[in-house]
Amino acid sequence: MAEKLAPEKRHNFVHNGLKVFEWDQTIEEVNIYINLPPDVPTKLFFCKIQSKHVEVSIKGNPPYLNHDLTCPVKTDSSFWTIEDDTMHITLQKRDKGQTWPSPILGQGQLDPYSTDLEQKRLMLQRFQEENPGFDFSQAQFSGSCPDPRTFMGGI
Repeated sequence: MAEKLAPEKRHNFVHNGLKVFEWDQTIEEVNIYINLPPDVPTKLFFCKIQSKHVEVSIKGNPPYLNHDLTCPVKTDSSFWTIEDDTMHITLQKRDKGQTWPSPILGQGQLDPYSTDLEQKRLMLQRFQEENPGFDFSQAQFSGSCPDPRTFMGGI
């Protein structure tokens, strides 16, 4: 059941016609996936996660990413890993349930339709979390979706 409420696909962050990274989100976290060049040893990659900033680089080179985040994160529970030539950055949302239009502040925002779909999916995740044993995977909203952070008294 939980798989039905998981992100169906990753969003692409594109800059100057090139895919910089892919990303998705859940009610609690934003995940960034960066394809790494295969000819660089993984021990040379570096990621620094701050409350409102992320930096990714290869040691000794200018940063590949060096941007403010759309929303603040919990640094003590955010982390990064490398597996199969992909850097996976897990950003723990400080405001659980908040719908992020993009990981990077002011860039690559989802269109209004995609933002609405994300907000509805996160709201269904919240319903499921608050009502274990009930299946909300087929639920649909009519009209606009309430903010997942504040519905039913907030998280």
